[in-house]
Amino acid sequence: MAKLDKTLETAKQHLEADEEVLCAVMGAYETKLMGKDTTKNGAFIATNKRLVFFGPKMFKNYDMEVFPYENISSIEMGKGMMGHKLTFFASGNKASMKWIQQGDIQKLIETVKSNMGKKEENTESAAVGATTDIADQIKKLADLKEAGILTEEEFQSKKGDLLAKM
Repeated sequence: MAKLDKTLETAKQHLEADEEVLCAVMGAYETKLMGKDTTKNGAFIATNKRLVFFGPKMFKNYDMEVFPYENISSIEMGKGMMGHKLTFFASGNKASMKWIQQGDIQKLIETVKSNMGKKEENTESAAVGATTDIADQIKKLADLKEAGILTEEEFQSKKGDLLAKM
């Protein structure tokens, strides 16, 4: 369970300010990389707003894919000798995880089922949270620029992208 707990702590840094983790499972996420099937270790995280795949990597890098509940149309599940398997279908996309051995799989399935098709409410507090999130992201980009990881040109480009979202 320690690996799931550590992954959740890292993932929380990338969630929205008012987003709450409801439950999560850890396993091997099935995806394509350069046209070939591959797997990435990570977690499906059900929040009060959406379903998220978060896969930590080395050197504070990560993979993250977001599935709004309103876009999830169905779920497939199963259990084999290596653990549980889950597949979510969302707007023509398929998100699959196998070898799930950590987390509360039943709670995750129930949470997603009860939120499927629900739209996130657009409230003023959500807009404030998004603005705060963008400001935080710009600060992180500035830190990366100061550390020499991003050039001034890359920083300005990413900053412009974020400001365009406001």
